[in-house]
Amino acid sequence: MPEISNKVPKSLILNAFVEMCSGHQSPGLWRHPDDESWRFNDVHHWIELAKLLEEAKFHGIFIADVLGNNQQCSVSSITLKPDFLFPGGYDVYKGPRNLDPAIISGAQWPVNEPLSVVPAMAAATKNLGFGVTVATTYEQPYHLARRLSTVDHLSSGRIGWNIVTGYLDSAARNLGHAQQPEHDDRYAIAEEYVRVNYKLWESSWRDDAVVRDRKRGVYTEPSRVRLINHQGKYYTVPGPHICQPSPQRTPLILQAGTSKAGKLFAAQHAEAIFVAGHSPSVVAKSIAEIRELAETKFGRDPRSLKFLALFCPVIGRTQEDALKKFAEYRELGSLEGALALFGGWTGIDLNEYDEDQELRHVESNAIRSAVEGWSKASPGIPKWTKTTVAQHITVGGLGATSVGTPEQIADELEKWVIEADVDGFNFAYAVKPGSFVDIIELLIPELRNRGLFWNDYAVQGGTYRENFYGQKGQTGPRNDHPAAKYRWKAGVDATEHVIPQ
Repeated sequence: MPEISNKVPKSLILNAFVEMCSGHQSPGLWRHPDDESWRFNDVHHWIELAKLLEEAKFHGIFIADVLGNNQQCSVSSITLKPDFLFPGGYDVYKGPRNLDPAIISGAQWPVNEPLSVVPAMAAATKNLGFGVTVATTYEQPYHLARRLSTVDHLSSGRIGWNIVTGYLDSAARNLGHAQQPEHDDRYAIAEEYVRVNYKLWESSWRDDAVVRDRKRGVYTEPSRVRLINHQGKYYTVPGPHICQPSPQRTPLILQAGTSKAGKLFAAQHAEAIFVAGHSPSVVAKSIAEIRELAETKFGRDPRSLKFLALFCPVIGRTQEDALKKFAEYRELGSLEGALALFGGWTGIDLNEYDEDQELRHVESNAIRSAVEGWSKASPGIPKWTKTTVAQHITVGGLGATSVGTPEQIADELEKWVIEADVDGFNFAYAVKPGSFVDIIELLIPELRNRGLFWNDYAVQGGTYRENFYGQKGQTGPRNDHPAAKYRWKAGVDATEHVIPQ
């Protein structure tokens, strides 16, 4: 088992965690006078945010999605639907299939498609990476490979793919299916899907296929482009890939998993893994298990898997300022929206319980497990009711929410590094862009003082993967990543490189 380092500093990977909706992890806070998340339909809103984050040297911006799938985060303190895929419509609370609480509160509703806005943000920046969520269940791999290659070209190699499998029957029906495949079947589909994409991205074109020889009138050497002829259980894709090799070829692979199948998938394919919980102890076991699987089962360097924890800081120059902000956020947060999110995440309708009922003693193991985890992180709460749960979710969702001065928040981040072995954080916001401005102006200087955050990008104008790993030239997956063996390198004859199956 890989050892957890108890030494700080560790230079942290920092992402902004957002969604093309209002509020995202903090339902109802679009009502706050300083919040601009309701501008999500305005491309200038996203350009402004990208420029703000790049100036602060954030590694990336991770845009979640909810089309029957969403941001995956490994959560051990609560029994979630398979692999924590947020639904496209939060219709469990006061259900069944009742969308009203989510619609009224704006709890991740309405929501736009994330990949579309990336080229605009990329054009306004040169270093910031962009992770987007796209499911394997509903889109043919040939089509997705083209879309991601296109955006990797347009962003100069700064796209990442958060792989999710989808789980909602409602999403399946909306996309022409009678119902979802079973959980393990979805991972079998995802495994084949990803390998089809590796073949298209890495094996279909030789690195030097495009020659643009004006004298001969040859744009691409035909001998350097080939069919992949994939014939599998779920997909038949002859190819070739319709796009020439992009700067990364394979996007930075992002993922998470809480089930056995999800952990195996993450250990084999993921470069960044998202986790969430209200305390480091909640996620430490999963992180250790996935690192061990990566090393012992798949021959990967366990330290090459970077774990990013969901974290929502509420920061003030003094503790009193921070507590005042937090009180304001709690006051404006939507309890109905929070309960709608909770229902979607867990499949549990808390409307079935009385207002003052102590949730520690209900029959549901899932609820008791969740409350136990929260009570350890927030021991000052004497009684956990559905209102208490809703209040807990209104600022920061299911991740950790920490309130305090920059020094106090930095102490908490160090605790996560030491106790859970995380490599960085997905920062959720309470209000946008105000929460990110506070992180940039108050927290990051403190992190730099402690040696916990870099002063500048490792590779100016580099790809997402180069700056993610801090290694110039690491545009493609590392040699111990499964995608690397698919690479058709320059100067290698097609007969000398057999496409792996």
